[in-house]
Amino acid sequence: MKTVSEPSAGSALLALQRATHATLQTLASELVDLDLTPSETNALANLADGRGRTVSELGAAIGTKPTTLTGVLDRLERRGQITRGVRSGDRRSVLIELTPSGQSTADAISATIAGLEQRALADLGPEKVAAFHEVLRALTEASR
Repeated sequence: MKTVSEPSAGSALLALQRATHATLQTLASELVDLDLTPSETNALANLADGRGRTVSELGAAIGTKPTTLTGVLDRLERRGQITRGVRSGDRRSVLIELTPSGQSTADAISATIAGLEQRALADLGPEKVAAFHEVLRALTEASR
């Protein structure tokens, strides 16, 4: 006889949701001193490579609509973490860039993420990690 938890136990989406929740809780705990929301952390992590992005590009990278991202960017700009300027060659396009303080914060976030990922995936071989990334790509594509 099946129990109530059996159907959800096999669901990849529910497992991903549980893993996401646990990961975000761990990141929040390890980054508590930065006093950032998960959305702010996500935005800074996606800007950590130092490459400026438009609002649309950043929204696509973090999986949110540009209109939703505006409030996050407002807060990060007030905190001195990012600047918004005009993209060279396209005055209508707003370019988001990290300030030196923002880069330092983004570097700390990236290091924390890398450490957590290393701890979590250390016992898996490269083939399993690659397969996991394939599953994530498939889920992302199916959700568009």
